[in-house]
Amino acid sequence: MDTTRIAVLGSGPVGRAVAGRLAELGHSVTVGTRDPGGTAAREDYAAWAAMRPDVTLATFAEAAGTAELVVNASGGDVALAVLDAAGAANLAGKVLLDMSNPLDGSAGFPPTLFVKDDDSLGEMVQRAHPEARVVKSLNTMNSALMADPQRLGEDTTVFVSGDDAEAKATVTGLLQQIGHGDVIDLGGIDTARGPEMWLPLWIRINLALGGNDFNLKIVRGPSLR
Repeated sequence: MDTTRIAVLGSGPVGRAVAGRLAELGHSVTVGTRDPGGTAAREDYAAWAAMRPDVTLATFAEAAGTAELVVNASGGDVALAVLDAAGAANLAGKVLLDMSNPLDGSAGFPPTLFVKDDDSLGEMVQRAHPEARVVKSLNTMNSALMADPQRLGEDTTVFVSGDDAEAKATVTGLLQQIGHGDVIDLGGIDTARGPEMWLPLWIRINLALGGNDFNLKIVRGPSLR
């Protein structure tokens, strides 16, 4: 994959992990945030940015406006607001990789899903930005595995969902470049419901194992190989 101008919307741990890895791969990366000055002054972000001088920082709209591909790395509870701040015109026609999950922690832990089997956050994003080419992916694992899946020592599985075949092919190529060895295309954006509904089980497995450094692996029978 050629060098791509990529906007990563979100300056938290997920956004930093993905932005750093994409920059390592040679892409031109800008992190989008609501308040660049405030983000730059944050201790966690400043320490991370000091080691990645090639990653720039801008507002959501500025980052999305100059990008060829946009990554939504914000939390599910603020995803629609972040994308609205990025601007519909800045997202139109572009591949929008949505990694967010519809987690609702308002009633305490464990969180519930604020949308599930009859809709998905991926679909909500696509409806809110019909001219964007939304692809749901990478929402089924922790941020370290998003950026470095081979840390587990073997190929595991990641899913893509979206209505635009070319956009899914672009995201699949990016995933493979990152190191994801088994990418399964589930179909249209409505299939994002399944990967999003995985999160309650993911949380329970995390608690049972005492950590979240794990991922799904789809083992195919002889008739599927």
